[in-house]
Amino acid sequence: MEETKLFLITYFAAFLGVIPPGLVNMTVAKTCVERGKKNGIYVAVGAALVVLIQALIAVLLAKYIFDHPLVRRIFLRAGLVIFIILGIYFFIKAKSKKAIRPSAKKANANSILKGMLVAVLNVFPIPYFVAIAGAMNVNHEMTYDWSVSIAFALAACLGSFTTLYLYVFSFAKIEEKVESFAKYSNYFMAGLMLILIVITLIRMYNF
Repeated sequence: MEETKLFLITYFAAFLGVIPPGLVNMTVAKTCVERGKKNGIYVAVGAALVVLIQALIAVLLAKYIFDHPLVRRIFLRAGLVIFIILGIYFFIKAKSKKAIRPSAKKANANSILKGMLVAVLNVFPIPYFVAIAGAMNVNHEMTYDWSVSIAFALAACLGSFTTLYLYVFSFAKIEEKVESFAKYSNYFMAGLMLILIVITLIRMYNF
């Protein structure tokens, strides 16, 4: 019963957490218009697999992270460096004059690897799922044994994939505006990285 409750809560938390435009879902969207819908789905699958691992790590380390402020600061500093690098990357991509054309390339393992790589670079899911795990165990009565931990990780994986799958079909409708979408999505991602840098700095100096 506890596993079912935890699964549903985590599933919807993961589903809602991926809805706002971010690194992973924007990559899925860009892949759809540049390389086709199937490649977009493959990227979503790769990202969801990494989320599975991230959620499992998060639930196993939740108590440890909450009890050790130093570990929390290390996570924030690592995220700051990654956001700065990605911000520069997306800004340079947005300035590029290279034309982009829709492509019907076959879906392949490279798209799965791309999704996995992008998800690995996205460090937000770990603290997000740590917070969820902690919130569901405020009174310290829940014991995160393997069945509970696996249910938590699967729910996070499936919830994230559901939202990414919806992104595939939503953004597949803008193929006639590929160049504009690619350009402004890169600007958007650069701006998003700047916002995340500011948020991370605030959190580093206030926690």
